[in-house]
Amino acid sequence: MKRLSIYALLALFYTSLIFPELLAQKTGSGAPDSKRPPSYRKIENKAFDVGEELIFDVNYGFVTAGQARMAIPSYSWQKGRKCYNVQFLVKSTSFFDSFYRVRDRYESHIDVDGLFPWKFVQQIREGNFKRDFNARFDHDAQKAYTSEGVYPVPMFTQDILSAFYYMRTQDYSGMKPGQKVTLRNFYKDSTYTLTVVYHRKETIEVEAGTFRTIVLEPVMEEGGLFKASGSIYVWLTDDEKKIPVQVEAEIPIGSIKSELTEVKGVKGPVRAKVK
Repeated sequence: MKRLSIYALLALFYTSLIFPELLAQKTGSGAPDSKRPPSYRKIENKAFDVGEELIFDVNYGFVTAGQARMAIPSYSWQKGRKCYNVQFLVKSTSFFDSFYRVRDRYESHIDVDGLFPWKFVQQIREGNFKRDFNARFDHDAQKAYTSEGVYPVPMFTQDILSAFYYMRTQDYSGMKPGQKVTLRNFYKDSTYTLTVVYHRKETIEVEAGTFRTIVLEPVMEEGGLFKASGSIYVWLTDDEKKIPVQVEAEIPIGSIKSELTEVKGVKGPVRAKVK
């Protein structure tokens, strides 16, 4: 069985959340930008806040293979900056535990004002496979200090989890099918381009309710969460919250679908919820 946790992340974008290797373009050597902004950026965020908790079922065919939880339980402070402490947890069901146990954890500390990461933690426990990775970002020095070395990064480079939350703050209302949004993502030892393609609007029904959504396709090569050998599509609510509702990933042995089952702690109404 392929990496279950990765497919679960798909359900989030990633956020999904998330996910068999997406196509991407490596941004050169990952050298820092020659010019830096005079101060940290400030981005308006109406999408999420502390207290939000999203629960997903991860389904392979008609079988629920796992559950994913995406939450912002608290604030944290990094280098004197207030941050969202974002956590993403994935686990297999008790049925799948007997032959492929998954207990994965991702964490990002995202600057409240600028929506860029200061710290990223990854703990993968999948069957007999184990991997721990962490990174601290120094945006002034344009360096990433990781458990595997020190690497140059452009200003405001994202980790894959912070990239998802950043994309939730973007305005897609004026976009046409095929239009793209790009940003830079660091993972392991390199910086990569993450491209998000806008496709369409669609109303869908999941266990958590019926929602008006926009359909996006993240395209990327590396990043831990993004690991799919085929296309990945993400449904976000078509409102200011842009809550991930569904993710579908095509893989060589079939398809994986992650669906939102429960929403907790969201401040204000989810205007895209039909019922």
